[in-house]
Amino acid sequence: MDAERLRREIAHQAAQLLYRKQENSFVEARWRAARSITRRYLPTAALPTDFEIRQALDQVMGEIPAISESVSTTHKRDRLLGLLLPLDRVRWKSPDHPEDDVLFHCLQVFELARDRCVWDRELHAAALLHDVGQAIDREQPIDAAVAMLQDLVPPRTLELIQQLELATLVFRGQAGARATRRIRQCEDAETLEMLAECDQQGRIPGRPVCTPEEAVDWILEDDETD
Repeated sequence: MDAERLRREIAHQAAQLLYRKQENSFVEARWRAARSITRRYLPTAALPTDFEIRQALDQVMGEIPAISESVSTTHKRDRLLGLLLPLDRVRWKSPDHPEDDVLFHCLQVFELARDRCVWDRELHAAALLHDVGQAIDREQPIDAAVAMLQDLVPPRTLELIQQLELATLVFRGQAGARATRRIRQCEDAETLEMLAECDQQGRIPGRPVCTPEEAVDWILEDDETD
């Protein structure tokens, strides 16, 4: 088996283990999958990344036919939680984030956004999910987040996530004239400003927050009632 095919096989097997809840972490699923496929030594660089396993997990979940709308919503919920929960092991490297892990930050931003604008669930989803890419690719977290959320959230939510970093610079007064004009003239300028403010304020150590499960259930409530 060539190296690329072996990598794909391990990723798919690891995804199966995670989907069946036979493993709870990407690290354990990756090594268990590798040992089940080959007994020869494999350096870490030869194994699939978390991002590749997540892609395989999406493929595995997509192979399961939706029996009803409620089943489809259940799968969406599982996939969103699969993106959120690993964030509790990702720590910020910046002194601008004293609140500890990325999951705690995301839950704070979600709570703040929901308090500010209770009816806008697309905003709430962006607040909750804007940093899921931090557990996938620390160099390009926004691109990673958008890739994984593509078929899980509305286009407006993806747009808010994509624009948040630039909007934050604009509302801090740290962006150039062209970027400032582009953000301030877009249809969602007020929403982006609100999201940027919540992102800045959601960095308090020890602040009470809901559980990830409660947050995901909230943003999917409209799916369940459609």
